[in-house]
Amino acid sequence: MDVRVQAEPFKAGAEVEAFTAGASGAGAVVSFTGIVRDDSGRMAEMLIEHYPGMTERALQKIATEAKARWSLADVLVIHRFGALFPGEQIMMVATAARHRKDAFEAAEYLMDYLKSRAPFWKQERGPDGESWVDAKDADEEALDRW
Repeated sequence: MDVRVQAEPFKAGAEVEAFTAGASGAGAVVSFTGIVRDDSGRMAEMLIEHYPGMTERALQKIATEAKARWSLADVLVIHRFGALFPGEQIMMVATAARHRKDAFEAAEYLMDYLKSRAPFWKQERGPDGESWVDAKDADEEALDRW
């Protein structure tokens, strides 16, 4: 299991390739890469803040819970922090399992919990000023299925 919180960009293709190579016995690998989205068309950057130590522990807990709940060979979670620009990769998850159902469900679980429970704070910055991104009801409701 590999959980990383980093400022540096990552190459999703290279990460999936390395993850797949190390997923001994897996018959399926599922990955998801999140990209900074500019819904307003006016965002210059997104600042992502976190508390070092606390954030890594929270992500590790979510990944451990996924691994215990599904029959996973491995889990990868990468989440960036700092100033990011629209179109940049913000995070990714990858799951490896013997069967695709476990890999897909675990990846969705990770995404839902990272979106709602990971201790990151996001601030959009643009020509109109700065605003913190509020939690969305839909993200909280997504947790109900788990």
